Amino acid sequence: MKIYFVRHGHPDYKNDSLTELGKRQARAAAERLKDSGIERVYSSSCGRALQTAEYTAKQFGLEVIPCDFIRELGWASIDGEPIYANGQPWLVADSFVAAGKSVAEKDWILTDPFCKSTVVDCVKTVEEGLDDWLAELGYKREGEYYRVTGKDLYNTVAMFSHAGSSSAAMAHMLNITFPQFCEILDIYCTSVTVIELFGEVGALVSPKIRVLNDAKHIENISAENAYGN
Repeated sequence: MKIYFVRHGHPDYKNDSLTELGKRQARAAAERLKDSGIERVYSSSCGRALQTAEYTAKQFGLEVIPCDFIRELGWASIDGEPIYANGQPWLVADSFVAAGKSVAEKDWILTDPFCKSTVVDCVKTVEEGLDDWLAELGYKREGEYYRVTGKDLYNTVAMFSHAGSSSAAMAHMLNITFPQFCEILDIYCTSVTVIELFGEVGALVSPKIRVLNDAKHIENISAENAYGN
């Protein structure tokens, strides 16, 4: 199975929708995906992701299936006490690098300020929801890998989401820590990442990256980007 992860277009955050630029980007993304053979279109239930997904879904004659688990992450102090950058994960990851601290520690959720931020629970929601979703598609999480169950397989699906939630999802699939993924990859508006899961029924498989953060389709429109949401 191929999973196309697509970030939403340039956003109007106040109204949770796309700007005119974002709509042009979404149309360009749909054109980019026209030969991908997508059989199902999923999306975060946030408006800007749903609106982006509609362009691609319409092209394939499909309905968009909303998913709450991959709505954008939130971050803030758990108890109202000030924390660095209010827990914004990209800035926190940058601060780790500046201080010479590892962003790859498996117990990152216990480190300050992540341990004081609501983002940890948001990431857990994405991880748990992602595994439930993949299980429905025929790939059950076992340890660091996925068991092919053959339960409900599709050759190609698309998931439209956000910079933060898709980072959490892909980091989990690939067994990379969330802070490390935030530090090594800035996800562009409507960029396309393709991850494959293939194997015989009953086999354990590891996800493979086939395309990473491809935004060439918006080069002649605008690569203007907004990080974090």
